[in-house]
Amino acid sequence: MPNLYRHILAWLDERFGTGSVEEFLRHKTVPQHRHSIWYFFGGMTLFLFVVQVLTGILLLLYYRPTPNDAYESVQYIVTQVRFGWLIRSVHSWSANLMVFTAFVHMFSVYFLKAYRKPRELTWITGMLLLFITMGFGFSGYLLPWNTLAFFATKVGTEMAGAVPFVGKWMLTFLRGGEEVTGATLTRFFGFHIAVLPGLATTLLAIHLLLVQHLGMSVPPGVERAIAEGREQARSMPFFPNFLLRDIIGWYAALGVLGALAAIFPWELGAKADPFTSAPAGIRPEWYFLFMFQALKLLPPKILFLEGEFAGLLGFSLAAAVWVVVPFLDHRAGFGRVTRFFTGLGVFVLGFMGVMSLLALR
Repeated sequence: MPNLYRHILAWLDERFGTGSVEEFLRHKTVPQHRHSIWYFFGGMTLFLFVVQVLTGILLLLYYRPTPNDAYESVQYIVTQVRFGWLIRSVHSWSANLMVFTAFVHMFSVYFLKAYRKPRELTWITGMLLLFITMGFGFSGYLLPWNTLAFFATKVGTEMAGAVPFVGKWMLTFLRGGEEVTGATLTRFFGFHIAVLPGLATTLLAIHLLLVQHLGMSVPPGVERAIAEGREQARSMPFFPNFLLRDIIGWYAALGVLGALAAIFPWELGAKADPFTSAPAGIRPEWYFLFMFQALKLLPPKILFLEGEFAGLLGFSLAAAVWVVVPFLDHRAGFGRVTRFFTGLGVFVLGFMGVMSLLALR
């Protein structure tokens, strides 16, 4: 058996150069310190993305993206297809968990200053992946063509329509016209299964290559303690030590996901009727609640701008600043500038939490 294993490895190495990969894995290490637990959320987000792809492919076998058939096809999946209800629930819950773990990963990278030189591009590709992840949630929400999804999409696209300068174009582009119609469903289906997966796969490959090439960052506080002799530099082999721990995290995520899907199956609701009025208390998905609530609290006019326009302008500028933080906090870990950005991160996290809780009241 060992001889067969060696022959297979030699055969693969001769054709694909797998020996270099094996050599890389043998020497790759991961830093060990008191904040090491946050390293696992990136792998967990990747695992949930794989779950999304696999369950999405299964749903795609039965789903029909037309206003006349979309709701009925999902209804058929959850009532007639064997374990269809479970696959749909796993897909829906994993989408929400993926957004959650992506946010946890983003904030942990931010507060641990893992965006600092030379990892600026790692941060930027990660932020673009976060935006695409939210786009997956937004585009997939409409596909069942139920009442809640229809009117939530209407609210969400209206928010996009109020974006400064390009809002009108974005509204028409997303909806395929002036209103949410069958053209909107077709476009969202295309975004969800083709455009966004293509962008996500490309960015994910770049992001993972950067992580592997540059390695995992050690927080400035730990670096300082090592330099001053208060701590020893420790690390563990990536393969198999860190990878096995990562897999344990995936099992934990799978357990949570299975429990949520089985105990709280994702409801289908009533079929969308564009001619009825919107249900009371309509709101977007939870990861857009902070923006939704903040815009609701703004006055009709701020100086010479409409309140919603000014709010979205502010969110657009804030997102741009957040993406380029590595270039603004260029001495991350030292001095007043980095303390300012740490305080900014605390403010952003608190603002998102408070606004979301107010929207859920």
